[in-house]
Amino acid sequence: MTVETVQLRAGDSGVDIVPAIGGGIAAWWSGSGPDRRDWLRPATPEALAAGDPLGLANFPLTPFSNRIREGRFRFRGREVQLPLNTRERHQLHGHGWQRPWTVLERSATRCVLVDDYAADSWPFPYRARQEFELSPAGFDVVLSIENTGDEPMPAGLGQHFYFPRTPETVVTAGIERMWLNDAEVMPLELVEPPPEKDFRRGVRPAAVRMDNNFTGWDRRAVIEWPEHRARLVMEADAPFDFLVCYSPDDPYVCIEPVSNATDAFNLAEAGRTDTGMAVLQPGEVLRGVVRLRPEMVAE
Repeated sequence: MTVETVQLRAGDSGVDIVPAIGGGIAAWWSGSGPDRRDWLRPATPEALAAGDPLGLANFPLTPFSNRIREGRFRFRGREVQLPLNTRERHQLHGHGWQRPWTVLERSATRCVLVDDYAADSWPFPYRARQEFELSPAGFDVVLSIENTGDEPMPAGLGQHFYFPRTPETVVTAGIERMWLNDAEVMPLELVEPPPEKDFRRGVRPAAVRMDNNFTGWDRRAVIEWPEHRARLVMEADAPFDFLVCYSPDDPYVCIEPVSNATDAFNLAEAGRTDTGMAVLQPGEVLRGVVRLRPEMVAE
C-alpha cells in the first residue's frame, strides 16, 4: 500500500507521521548520513507497506491503554463487550492504533490529527486528537480524547513509543510500585519491583524481559545509550501517572507514558480507586502531553 506521510522538519531534525496507520509516527531523527541518530525505532519499508502499526516508531493508545480482560467490562450498570483485535483473548490498546486518522492541520513543524469515533460495541462516541510539534530542541506530542456523546464515558490515554535498544541501554525513572502480571500480562497484585526491574536504580532492558505497568511515576524518564554518547529525557504531564515498559527479545524497548493501569475498568468496577480510569462527562476532555528532549553527551 502507498502511505501518505506528513513530514515535519526543524533544523537537522525530522519526523515522519503516517495518519492512515493508526495516526502513528514512522520515524524521528536528527542529523544525516553517517551522523543520523534515530531517537525512535524507525519503521521498516515492509511495516509501512503492510500498514502495520506494530512496526512503527510510535502509535497512540485511545480510548484506554493496554488490555481489557477478554474485552469485557461493566460501567455504571452497562455490560460492554468489545471485539478482540489481536490474536490474544484480551482486547489490546483500544481503537486508535488500528484506525486511519484525519489531518486537521499541518505546517513545516506542526501537525494535528483527529479520529472521530462513532458508538458501536464501544457505546461511547468520542473525538481523539493528536498534536505533534517539532523543534530543534525536541519533539512534543499531545494526545487528548473528548466525550462527544450524551452520557459519561470511561477513558484512558497513552503513547506507545518504541526506542532503539543497544546492549548498554539504561532506562531510569521515578516509580513507586509495579503490577505483577499473570502469564497473559493481566494484573495480579501491586508489588515492590525486583531489583532488575526497579527503574529507580536504572534498568538495562537488554538484560531483562518484561511487560509491566508501574505506578507512581514522577513523569520523568531518562533513556541512555552509552555506546553512542546519547541520551533522551522524557517528561510528561498529568494524567500520565503510570509507566509501562515492554522489553522483548527484539532490539527495542517500549517506554510508554499512560494514564491507567492494565484492565483499569474492571479493576475499578471491583472497587479499586487507584486504576487511573477517568470518567468523562459529555463534552469533557482528557489531555496528556509528552515532551522528548534528545541530548548528545560530551566525552
